[in-house]
Amino acid sequence: MKFIAARAMLLPIVVVASVAGATVQVQAKSQTLEKIRDTGKLALGYREASIPFAYLGSDQKPVGLSLDLCAAVAEKVKSSLKLDKLDVTYVAVNVSNRIPLLQNGTIDIECGSTTNTLDRQKQVAFSVATYVTSPRWLVLAASNISDSKELQGKTAVITQGSLNLSVGEKAIAEEKLGVTVMQAKDHGESILMLRTGRATAWFEDDILIAGLVATSPNPKTFRLLPNIYAPSYYGLMLPKDDPEFKELVDGVIKTMMASGEFTKTYNKWFMSPIPPNGQNLSLPMSDAMKARVTSPSDALNP
Repeated sequence: MKFIAARAMLLPIVVVASVAGATVQVQAKSQTLEKIRDTGKLALGYREASIPFAYLGSDQKPVGLSLDLCAAVAEKVKSSLKLDKLDVTYVAVNVSNRIPLLQNGTIDIECGSTTNTLDRQKQVAFSVATYVTSPRWLVLAASNISDSKELQGKTAVITQGSLNLSVGEKAIAEEKLGVTVMQAKDHGESILMLRTGRATAWFEDDILIAGLVATSPNPKTFRLLPNIYAPSYYGLMLPKDDPEFKELVDGVIKTMMASGEFTKTYNKWFMSPIPPNGQNLSLPMSDAMKARVTSPSDALNP
């Protein structure tokens, strides 16, 4: 009888502890993974012209480095949730709607080329860095310029509205280059001004430069200077306040980086002919990107 009474007295405590534990467990569950489990669908947002991260290939289907990473994430989601079938859908997004569509659940991941910033972290989350971009100077290969110091007193172009306008002006001031800055309406006009001699150099993110150089009539006309400035970090964009889902996505990317699969995927899109026209960006992995492959991180500092 005493034993039974003791159990009776302990029972409410055990029940409360179990309920409390269950409450914690429910709160810790990923809303994104629960939605995917319930619907059997994973929605991937993609950009239509963000070469080579996410764009429409020759068959008008989304391709790119970010899509390859998201395909690996989809496989992991399927196995983790023990789903017999996972319906992966693709939703085109743009600069204006990519964050709202992620916030309202239309897409579960944005597989694009979005820069991780403190302001954006107030609205969304990011995976570990999938690309490190830095603004650089592009000059004509026929010029004798091999370093930014040799731009002294020259004229440079920076695209109007580019985030790199302030970075470029700061670099010019700090290096005391005395460069006169002109602004072009878009990147196409910027590279045209350089090609026609109206500007001696163009200052922009290396990947954006590489894309336009690769699709120009003669890519060998241009040369990137070795000077590198203020890196920015791209990542897969994820729903905010869902650490379990972020952990899964990060885990996939980290595994690919550790195994060498990420480097192979990078070379596929940056160092090889890619669709639709077989252009080669010829952009080797930077030291900053190699450092992130060795030590994956979503930090915003080098």
